[in-house]
Amino acid sequence: MPAAEVPSSGIDSVVDNICRLPLDLFTETCQHVLIYLQGLASGIDSAFISHKFLQPGVGLNHEAQQEIIRFLLLTFRSAGQSNISADELVSKLEDGSQKWSKSSLQVLHRLWSEHGAAVHAQQELQASLRIGQVVDVQWRLGMAVSSDVCRSLNSPYVTLLLKIAEPSGLMCQKSFEMSIPQFQNFHKQFKEMAALMETV
Repeated sequence: MPAAEVPSSGIDSVVDNICRLPLDLFTETCQHVLIYLQGLASGIDSAFISHKFLQPGVGLNHEAQQEIIRFLLLTFRSAGQSNISADELVSKLEDGSQKWSKSSLQVLHRLWSEHGAAVHAQQELQASLRIGQVVDVQWRLGMAVSSDVCRSLNSPYVTLLLKIAEPSGLMCQKSFEMSIPQFQNFHKQFKEMAALMETV
């Protein structure tokens, strides 16, 4: 849970800020995080949430807003991975900080009761897939000076550089070389995959 990863004084500060939020704003912020963790959105629209935080009486700066979002993201993700009940979630949060208001904990209990199973299912799916996501592809045409696959020197080849976002959140790069016929076949297969994905 978050208490293991954030100093208790830091948790108390975030919880203080959470408890200052109007309940409807806190509920809406939690819902944005839960929608993302259920795989129903590609990310959390922090600009939209920040706009909501500008309403009178909130008075939290951008850094405090981001801390709240990170805390909720970490809390719900951890609860989903552990597959804990709403009662257990509230109990762990109370153990982590004495600053919680009863109404904020009630919101968390209700939302986790409604969405916890779906978050857990999505966490299970992500854990079983454990595949990276290609975020960028670059290619370059060159001439072979020496190669194991080309029969003669001065043969053209294509170098592909893939940037991949791993499930851990780290970015890595993979590169490989192909002859022109291999690249043409690779391109053809990608076009076929794209056409199939459009039918899904």
